[in-house]
Amino acid sequence: MEHDILIGTGEIQARLLGRMANRHGLITGATGTGKSVTLQTLAEGFSRMGTPVFLADIKGDLAGLSQPGTDHPRIRERVEKLGLDDHTFEAAPVVFWDVYGELGHPLRTTISEMGPLLLARLLNLNEIQTGVLNIAFRLADEEGLLLLDLKDLRAMVQYVGEHAKELTATYGNVSAASVGAIQRALLTLEDAGGDRLFGEPAISLDDLIQTDPQGRGVINVLAAEKLYHSPRLYATLLLWLLAELFEQLPEVGDAERPKLVFFFDEAHLLFDDAPKALVDTIERVVRLIRSKGVGVYFITQNPLDVPLPILGQLGNRIQHALRAFTPRDQKAVQVAAETFRPKPGLNTAQVITQLGVGEALVSCLDAKGTPQPVERVLIAPPRSRIGPITPEERQRVIQHSPVYGVFEKQVDRESAYEILHQQTESLAAKAGAVLEGKEDSGGLLDGLLGQSGRRRGDSLAQTLIKSTARAIGSRLGREIVRGVLGAILGKGK
Repeated sequence: MEHDILIGTGEIQARLLGRMANRHGLITGATGTGKSVTLQTLAEGFSRMGTPVFLADIKGDLAGLSQPGTDHPRIRERVEKLGLDDHTFEAAPVVFWDVYGELGHPLRTTISEMGPLLLARLLNLNEIQTGVLNIAFRLADEEGLLLLDLKDLRAMVQYVGEHAKELTATYGNVSAASVGAIQRALLTLEDAGGDRLFGEPAISLDDLIQTDPQGRGVINVLAAEKLYHSPRLYATLLLWLLAELFEQLPEVGDAERPKLVFFFDEAHLLFDDAPKALVDTIERVVRLIRSKGVGVYFITQNPLDVPLPILGQLGNRIQHALRAFTPRDQKAVQVAAETFRPKPGLNTAQVITQLGVGEALVSCLDAKGTPQPVERVLIAPPRSRIGPITPEERQRVIQHSPVYGVFEKQVDRESAYEILHQQTESLAAKAGAVLEGKEDSGGLLDGLLGQSGRRRGDSLAQTLIKSTARAIGSRLGREIVRGVLGAILGKGK
């Protein structure tokens, strides 16, 4: 089993050591300079090392990892120039995932697993609206109501809105405007297809951390061509996966190789308009997750896209060409140059603007964890196909996947939506029976207070009766509100 990855060769070989790969990394460069091929070479290397990989395929070209490469004059020239005597064309073990279930196995999580912080980011809520969302989560937890999909969350937020008066004393102000804003944001998310992300069966970390029969790490490829058009959904999903790795994996220290390597392509989307609390959380996770055996690699055009506190934690650097046409570009070149350990005789800032396609400046950590001097190299070519695959090839990979058939059919078990809906229907039936004289109003009162009113009293009864009225029709609803409400509350007193 290999314990390092050949990135490229210049005056010397630039290699990424397996035991230093959990110190994270950065791949930057302008569009068309070769970042995707470099990512592909690294992913293959980690796979041969026995380390599973997770990456997002935004353009569809990384799907080529699943197919063996083919002989090409340019590849042959690069192989000969680098002296890669052991270079062979082979496919890597790949599992395709897709939030929309079209180009891979459906990738889902639950509302509860996502949590209020990331959901607030996904829904673009302000601080006050986020507070209301937190109340919905807290109340669901106290009442034992599962939040699995969007209809569960929508029902829970509606429940909070209908009980705003009695909840305010315990949890703080719940305004109708905030509830309405959350519901509109949920509708927008659903229209964008975000509802496909939430539900069961949900993905687990065990599904991502797998090896094939030869001991190679499985490369999990998230088909993100469609997902990328919803940048906030894309970024939130990747942040959730990173948070799950941090929370669930045990401490392993510095092992011979990482347990998993996570690539964040288009990393700027993670930080655009992100609240400080979220950026602080990302910084903390990146700082501490290496002890869990996870390496995090950011891929972006400009090193300025990554906040400096996080940039300082990325020990392995690969810099493709940058353009210096604008003041911001010039600043990016200077920042990139200053992050490398200098090499005598190499003007880093000047070379960054002169690199050709497939060339890069590389500095990795040595065995002691010290950054090596920057080296100008030609990137080693991948062994798998460079470029997209056919729909038939993709389907063959999906059907031979170890998780095929597990996630394809969605399950909708009883959760918050079903429970709250059943309560409303039950109360509606009781209310109708009271109006028709078939049941005493005390039975309805007992039902109201027995289900949810043990702490909140008459105001809850009023709210539930009004929601019941809406459920069984406007005319009958008005009769309930006018006639039954007084009778029930009178008896309750």
